[in-house]
Amino acid sequence: MATKKKTSKKQNFIQRYARETTGELRKVSWPSREEAMNLTVIVIITMIFTGAFLSLVSGLSSRLMNFLLGI
Repeated sequence: MATKKKTSKKQNFIQRYARETTGELRKVSWPSREEAMNLTVIVIITMIFTGAFLSLVSGLSSRLMNFLLGI
């Protein structure tokens, strides 16, 4: 009997979670396809610049450490 109660509680939890999640997703204001594409391009450009900047900083700090340590 104890097993049935645990199983039914888990099912009720899962059902409640799915129902609440579906309800929240209906409230979301989804971007249009054009907005999503524009934001994706902005993210990709930002990632490229950030990657280039971090690569430059890493290279310069590596050279500086080699110079300071006499390697």
